[in-house]
Amino acid sequence: MKRLADKVTLVTGGAKRIGRGIAFALASEGASVAITYRDSAHEANETARELEDFGARSAAIPADLRNPESIRAAVAKVAAAFGRIDILVNNAGLFETAAFDSISVEQWDAMFDTNTRAPFLIAQAAHPHLKATRGRIINLGSLGGTHPWPTHGHYCTSKAALHMLTQVMSKAFAPEISVNCVAPGMIAIGEPSAEYEHFAHKTPMKRNGTVEEVAEAVLFFATGPHFITGQILGVDGGLGL
Repeated sequence: MKRLADKVTLVTGGAKRIGRGIAFALASEGASVAITYRDSAHEANETARELEDFGARSAAIPADLRNPESIRAAVAKVAAAFGRIDILVNNAGLFETAAFDSISVEQWDAMFDTNTRAPFLIAQAAHPHLKATRGRIINLGSLGGTHPWPTHGHYCTSKAALHMLTQVMSKAFAPEISVNCVAPGMIAIGEPSAEYEHFAHKTPMKRNGTVEEVAEAVLFFATGPHFITGQILGVDGGLGL
């Protein structure tokens, strides 16, 4: 018996990159997987089709995570289509490099709207469903949420807030729902670059992480003891030490 057989999972931003890897990791354990997308309709529908070919029930659902009504509608669609929600993975995120003194109010607000406010609103909308199934929430934080990067001030601050939100929700939603956070470091996606090589050299494990390793960490919180809650798990090869 697969560990997530009969479970329904919702992965925000699951069309590509880390979100896609998480979706397939959950499907490999028997879960049905709904993914949300905003601008990546083609990639989302292709991922959903591949998940179906992989043997998982799947759906790609459009959602503007900056819009509370869109969030509520997306969660309602998942619950209606699959009959329940067991696991919420708040993966969708915004990343941007900017000199601190050049960050505009619009950039600051956009970062928090996606990285902090959206997980809060999705968790609120999914709460009744997760409470009914004694479910789990897994947020995607960042090494930047614990280490101040001067050229990513708005990003780091939004992820630090998400880490605190994880811990607050873990107490507010207990004992029915466990809430944890996976905080990746430098994850190699796409073609090798000088930046990847620079961080690999700085990392004690002497390499960058992979999408699959982040997905495995999410799978740990999705399948491990429900008693584990409020934890921030770094997946950074020791880069944060």
